Amino acid sequence: MRKTKIICTLGPASETEAVIREMVAAGTNLFRLNMSHAAHDWVRAIVPRIRGVAEEMGVIVGILLDTQGPAIRTGDLPEKFDLKPGDAIELTVRGAAPRERFSTSVNYDGLVDDLSVGDRVLVDNGLIHLEVLEKDVDRIHARVLTAGLLGSRRHINLPGVRVKLPALTEKDRADIALGTSLGVDMVALSFCREPQDVEMLRQLLRAHGSRARIVAKIEDQLAMRNLRGIVEKADIIMVARGDLGIECAMEDLPIIQRKIVKHCLHVGRPVIVATQLLESMIVSPVPTRAEVTDVANAAYEQADAVMLSGETAVGKYPVECVKVLDRVTRRIERSGGAGYAGEAVLRTDRQRTVQSAVVLANSLEHACIAVFTRRGLMADVVSARRPHRAPIFTFANSAEVCRRIVLNWGTFPILMPFDSDPGVTIRNAEKLLRERGLVAPGDNLVIVSDLLAGEELYDSIQVRPIN
Repeated sequence: MRKTKIICTLGPASETEAVIREMVAAGTNLFRLNMSHAAHDWVRAIVPRIRGVAEEMGVIVGILLDTQGPAIRTGDLPEKFDLKPGDAIELTVRGAAPRERFSTSVNYDGLVDDLSVGDRVLVDNGLIHLEVLEKDVDRIHARVLTAGLLGSRRHINLPGVRVKLPALTEKDRADIALGTSLGVDMVALSFCREPQDVEMLRQLLRAHGSRARIVAKIEDQLAMRNLRGIVEKADIIMVARGDLGIECAMEDLPIIQRKIVKHCLHVGRPVIVATQLLESMIVSPVPTRAEVTDVANAAYEQADAVMLSGETAVGKYPVECVKVLDRVTRRIERSGGAGYAGEAVLRTDRQRTVQSAVVLANSLEHACIAVFTRRGLMADVVSARRPHRAPIFTFANSAEVCRRIVLNWGTFPILMPFDSDPGVTIRNAEKLLRERGLVAPGDNLVIVSDLLAGEELYDSIQVRPIN
């Protein structure tokens, strides 16, 4: 059973019920709604469509709402600018009239205040580099360093510059209100820079009565400086390599990815590796060998999930992309992993109990782990320990909890009602596993539970042979 989870972005290429069904059948565990492009009416239609397909197929599928965040963009242009090195260009704010041949407005009024002479401005995903030469009250004068065609509404990156944009824009707040009303399972915080940003989102989710998990996207140098604090506050971390690869030196990106994944596994925090995993498959039915190796590295590092963006949102081969991720990650999992979780610090009694259960499962032939949880917390701890071979079957009596943990590495959520007698609940789970062909006679079932016994909540470990 595949342990690395697959997240796919929905869009024009994949929004129909038929394609969603094919993608789930191919191995998709969670769908991402990219609010940089998604209209509210589309979200209202797509969420019940996903839920309906999952229910029809009898599988657990999560939904991630990904906020646009405080994106800085250029304005609308009548035609593209053909920029050459040495050309002068100005970036205007607050509706200032153009003075140069090459002039574009910017949607962030604080740009002039945040930038200094000599700073670099990267435009259109880092393809066009500008150098700030001079500042006026309402404009930046810059010199073009790299050639490129500049179109309308292109994204701007400011490496190393601390911008004063809010963590959540008004658009983000409206999008989150919509998502929580529809019961999305996770909300991604784009351009998360500080632990306080995560707390702000958590308070907003609570105000909407939502228990959605927070995915903090690490996308710039400031986030890297605050990595430990962000990891401590967030529920899940995403290595968002698009902007991160622009904000940081390209040769540092593999090291940064490994650092983030390693730290998350040390503290038991789920982590996603995202962006350009199969970029060539937007137009090609097969990946490049370099892309296969990239996916393999993420699986070897034992990231909880890998995520596709344009490949499934607008690409020609969304289902084939899922099949490639499934095939590559399964193969790498059979060859072993980096073992970062083995260096984790066990800080609580629950973590120590779970570690004992995982060590026991690792020592047994044909072992699997059964977890019983009401909130998903025990499931998080077991997954974080990364059992060597044993799959983690997690039983919960709530569909919301099942979707909440669907992203966890090696975890297979199963919705099942709990009896007031823990023994009955365990016997029902064994029967269900046998009926589904998930266990066979001779297997060893290592049971980890936080079930209620009377008024007491207790953690326990049992081993039961399957007869």
